[in-house]
Amino acid sequence: MAWLVLLAAAAFEIAFALSLKPSEGFSRLWPTVGVLVFGVISVVLLAKTLDRLPVGTAYAVWTGLGSIGVVGLGILLFGEPVTPARLACITLIVTGVVGLR
Repeated sequence: MAWLVLLAAAAFEIAFALSLKPSEGFSRLWPTVGVLVFGVISVVLLAKTLDRLPVGTAYAVWTGLGSIGVVGLGILLFGEPVTPARLACITLIVTGVVGLR
C-alpha cells in the first residue's frame, strides 16, 4: 500500500512541476494555485509513506519518478528535445529507481 501511495505522490510531483511553466513565474492565478495544491498533496502523500518505507528509498523513488515523468511529458507537451544523452540519463534514473525498489 505504501508503494501505491508513493506512486500517487510522484504523480502529484509531476503535476506540480508541469504547473510551473504555465504559471509564468507565478503571475497567472490558476496555474499558481495548481503549483501550490499539487506540491502540498505530493509532499503529504510522500510523508504518509515514511512509516513503512525508508526515507532515503522513498525520497529517491519520489524524485526519480517525478523527474522521469516531467522529462517525458515535457517532450510530449512542450516539444522539448529528445537526444541520446537525455534518453541515456532517463535510463539511468529508471535503473536507480528499480534498484531501490
